[in-house]
Amino acid sequence: MSASSASQTESDRRTHFARIAGAMYLLTVASALFGEAYVRGSTLVSESAAETARNLIEANQLFRIGLVTDLLTFTGVVVLVWALYQLLRPVGGRLAVLAVFFRLIELSVHFSAVGLGIVALSLLGGGEYTRGFDTAQLHGLVGFAIRAQMTGLSLGFIPLGLGSAVFALLLLRSGYVPKLLAAWGVFASLLLAAYSFGIILSPSTS
Repeated sequence: MSASSASQTESDRRTHFARIAGAMYLLTVASALFGEAYVRGSTLVSESAAETARNLIEANQLFRIGLVTDLLTFTGVVVLVWALYQLLRPVGGRLAVLAVFFRLIELSVHFSAVGLGIVALSLLGGGEYTRGFDTAQLHGLVGFAIRAQMTGLSLGFIPLGLGSAVFALLLLRSGYVPKLLAAWGVFASLLLAAYSFGIILSPSTS
């Protein structure tokens, strides 16, 4: 294979993975916004466990759609991370692996958070294992499960931000995108991680 053919092959490979990463980024952002702004924003009331429970009963199907949307989002993130790794591995293999590890931690936390949402719905669904609790107690347990879910989602933003910052740093080194855009990606990703740390440090989360 000639040098020009090898160069063209490498360029085609980069273009292929860049397109996959771009498509997955847009899809996951759109689905994440739907789950956060529309579903959780219209059903969860942080100040009242009883009101949250009533909303979940009335909008049960919507909340379930939100959970499915979350699962699809996180599955899309798997493909996104794979595409970014394939794209940026030639730029810095060890840093690319580090970014993947951060993002895998993020995904494990976020998938677990979805499980807590399912627990909340199970508590409202009745069944023998809930008969020992009165309505107020069940609402409290539902509120606790939802609060734990939201905490898990917030915690997941820390490794998300760190992994995204490493990927953005590799993009900055690669020259595949404008340097200003890649530098903004590093800054915004670290800001996301710092914001999540701030949520944990805030007295309102205790």
